Amino acid sequence: QVQLVESGGGLVQAGGSLRLSCAASGRTLSTYAMAWFRQAVGEEREFVAAFSVSGDMTFYSDSVKGRFTISKDNTNDTVYLQMNSLKPEDTAMYYCVAGRPRATMYAPYAYTYWGQGTQVTVSS
Repeated sequence: QVQLVESGGGLVQAGGSLRLSCAASGRTLSTYAMAWFRQAVGEEREFVAAFSVSGDMTFYSDSVKGRFTISKDNTNDTVYLQMNSLKPEDTAMYYCVAGRPRATMYAPYAYTYWGQGTQVTVSS
């Protein structure tokens, strides 16, 4: 069973930075595509960034491209999301996910395993 545990969320001022971490169980990073999604209150879950299953390709939503960076440490089975130049509209619960996407990397249904989430709040 895959387990994903996020950490690193918090309250930050606009323009600030945060780094989220996702500790994965077992050999998750070498078996599944890894991604981050977010969900703001009253909104649908939104794709943020992802690694392909092979781990050699990254994908970003247009809203975070150039500001956020997804990275991973295979030795420690951890995925990171470095978030810079944060904006109030980045405020959301951020989820680490794992799965084997087929048709798309960008849809929540493409991923099987979800963490509990970590809250990011950006004040203006």
